[in-house]
Amino acid sequence: MYTVTNAATDELIEEIQNATDAEVRAAIDRVHHGYASWRRRSVADRAKIVARAAELFAERADELAEIMTLEMGKRINEGRGEVGVVVDIFNYYAENGPSMLADEPLPIKGGEAVIRKEPVGALLGVMPWNFPCYQVARFVAPNLVLGNTILLKHASICPRSAVAIEQVLHDAGVPEDAYVNVFASSKQIPEMLADPRIQGVSLTGSEPAGISVAAEAGKNLKKSVLELGGSDPLIVLDTDDMAETVKATATARMRNCGQSCNAPKRMIVMDDIYDEFVERLTERVAEYYVPGDPADPATKLPPLASAAAADEVAGQIETAVRQGATLRTGGHRITPGAYVAATVLTDVTQEMDAYREEIFGPVVLVFRAESEEHAIAIANDSPFGLGASVYGTDRERARRVAEQIEAGMVYLNSSGGSQADLPFGGIKRSGIGRELGPLGIEEFMNKKSIRL
Repeated sequence: MYTVTNAATDELIEEIQNATDAEVRAAIDRVHHGYASWRRRSVADRAKIVARAAELFAERADELAEIMTLEMGKRINEGRGEVGVVVDIFNYYAENGPSMLADEPLPIKGGEAVIRKEPVGALLGVMPWNFPCYQVARFVAPNLVLGNTILLKHASICPRSAVAIEQVLHDAGVPEDAYVNVFASSKQIPEMLADPRIQGVSLTGSEPAGISVAAEAGKNLKKSVLELGGSDPLIVLDTDDMAETVKATATARMRNCGQSCNAPKRMIVMDDIYDEFVERLTERVAEYYVPGDPADPATKLPPLASAAAADEVAGQIETAVRQGATLRTGGHRITPGAYVAATVLTDVTQEMDAYREEIFGPVVLVFRAESEEHAIAIANDSPFGLGASVYGTDRERARRVAEQIEAGMVYLNSSGGSQADLPFGGIKRSGIGRELGPLGIEEFMNKKSIRL
């Protein structure tokens, strides 16, 4: 079932039955037939509808934020901020999509040619719970402008978000057969990908989910875009304002209660400032110790998205401590609700599970680096390669270090994040492909060569 559970109280609010196999096939049929007419509309027309969607998302920001707060425990102000990013994404593709889709002249030997940029058909989107609106937006906005149609399977704990997003898009003028929400189960995804009417899939989620979907997509010769996990490093080379650096890095890690793929999860600090950094960071993280109602703007520690998620994070902390890590603060489960006290762990070594796994909650790992080379080695010693950050007063030094980090995105003197005009994605086991920016509209595009 799809369920709505208040993560702050464990109260079950609503249950919705999964779609039947017949309903899933009917949904595929709708987006397949909807593609025939949606792709024939002009790019300008599609962009105008996407721009109207941006306006409606802005108008309904409070409603959408309240839904996210109820469904997965997001702090209400963070929910409003998330919708703000959604608005930016829809506006970005509405404004820039037409120029991105213009024919590209291609000088060739003995003649002329153009690359024509066309849609490919109906796409499947498999979305996660941690950013219920933003994750959908970065997949949907560029593909609607391009002319693809969307079959959207949202996370099983976010049915109200799924319905609200669908309503916004239909109210904006997206035809009902160009965007279809379906309450499918994960077990129905292989059948959906095997259907020849589905031309590709975009998944944001866990590494196991990505492996499973990529295998099914490959078996059926379907394009896949995968945004998976991350254990992003944040290197602190030096600072002329330790308090501000600690505040910025702690805030970035605790955003969305630590449930962000590209949050800075591993702080790598140079030896000469390590002790002071850890002391101040521990004090700062301890401020996120008291659980509160995510609907209250004053709350610092909201619940995780579910009791299962909280149990998993608490178990990872317990394992790390048992294996020899030092617990500086927090680390324990708080009930009722899906709460875990904000945590700082140090002395994590390569032999420990926490060294290589992603901890998807309010947990910071801090490592001591003896040199720039050592810091870079620690940063790159990870199966993930999503994002990274480098802090330092010497911009050229910070850039030199950043260029040696193996990641899809690197930020100097800032801690990651996301913006509409900047490509988002990683390497290694963090995924395949890019979203947002000029690259995001190209993933499910037919770049047709036409020789004149």
